Amino acid sequence: MQHLILGGIRSGKSRYTQQLAEQSNKPVTLIATATAGDDEMLERIRRHQQDRPANWQVIEEPLALGHVLDKNDDPEALILIDCLTLWLTNLLLDSDPQRLEQEQNQLLACLPSLQAELLLVSNEVGQGIIPVDPLSRRFADETGRLHQRLAEVCDRVTMVTAGLPQILKG
Repeated sequence: MQHLILGGIRSGKSRYTQQLAEQSNKPVTLIATATAGDDEMLERIRRHQQDRPANWQVIEEPLALGHVLDKNDDPEALILIDCLTLWLTNLLLDSDPQRLEQEQNQLLACLPSLQAELLLVSNEVGQGIIPVDPLSRRFADETGRLHQRLAEVCDRVTMVTAGLPQILKG
């Protein structure tokens, strides 16, 4: 099963996803996409590290999600990706302008054959105002397009608001 979990910043989506992973009683592999570019982000990463179970396998991968999913696929396991919007940011800032499309296509191509249970966490950013600068507008557009493509192929889609999960699909 593939489950896309969306929500705003501090909506409770990571906590909800962690609960789902713990309830699965499967070995969990967390693919963390964040990079610590400043002190505030480093503190966010530390909080997430402290909040998650110590027995989870953690893979830090800011770019090549499809490759890491293929490499770590296991029908007896659960893979949790947190989060796709940080991953998109990393790709938008990558020096290779083609990498964003390549990595998105690779991620989407690997999903149909993936045997592990998959939880994908992402920020829903399309409910606010249109950003003022071109990079922010592109980020919002790319995020919205990715969410639509993932929602098509995922078995379940959940929106978390104020800590409350709302099933959108499945």
